[in-house]
Amino acid sequence: MKEKRIFLTFFLILLCGGAVCLFLSGNRTAEAVREDLSSHILRFHVLANSDSEEDQALKLSVKTAVLDYLEATLPEDADLGSTKAFLTSHEEEIRQTALEVIHEAGYDYGVSLSLEPWYFPTKTYGDLTFPCGTYEAFRIVIGEGEGKNWWCVLYPSLCFVDAAYSVVPEDSKTELRSILDEDTYETLEGERPQIRFKLFDWIRGLF
Repeated sequence: MKEKRIFLTFFLILLCGGAVCLFLSGNRTAEAVREDLSSHILRFHVLANSDSEEDQALKLSVKTAVLDYLEATLPEDADLGSTKAFLTSHEEEIRQTALEVIHEAGYDYGVSLSLEPWYFPTKTYGDLTFPCGTYEAFRIVIGEGEGKNWWCVLYPSLCFVDAAYSVVPEDSKTELRSILDEDTYETLEGERPQIRFKLFDWIRGLF
């Protein structure tokens, strides 16, 4: 009886230790997912002047005009580095594209552009869910920038997916999958990476 109690106590200690390891492993996995995403994708972020109906509509018009410009001029084979370089070298053209839309709508808001890390909350994009975290983003801030934002993934070019899609097309998924670790991509689709609880394997080996 005493030996059974000792064994049970020892087993529970191992079980708790294994649970802690599993918890820490899960946290490391989540952090690895965020790091993999942040180092391989570039977001496009447009921030409205305010939350008024007019300013929100203007934000979407600016977004559409800039994306049309980028779709027409950004090289199709651009990787992450060359996409950033293109945005930097064509900053004035992008600014003028946005200002033209704003002025045609009868507003005199200024526009600021930046390529910088920015924190984003968890967001579902089609049938892919991007976890919260800091991502590099090409940001357009209209006026005071105090309104709700609009965003997409500029690289790889998920921004150019038709907004009517409720599911990201397979070719766009293939492009995204090709630059990410498999576990990272599966996490975006809502599948949890497989984490082995090795303690159970060890216990099975005792019997």
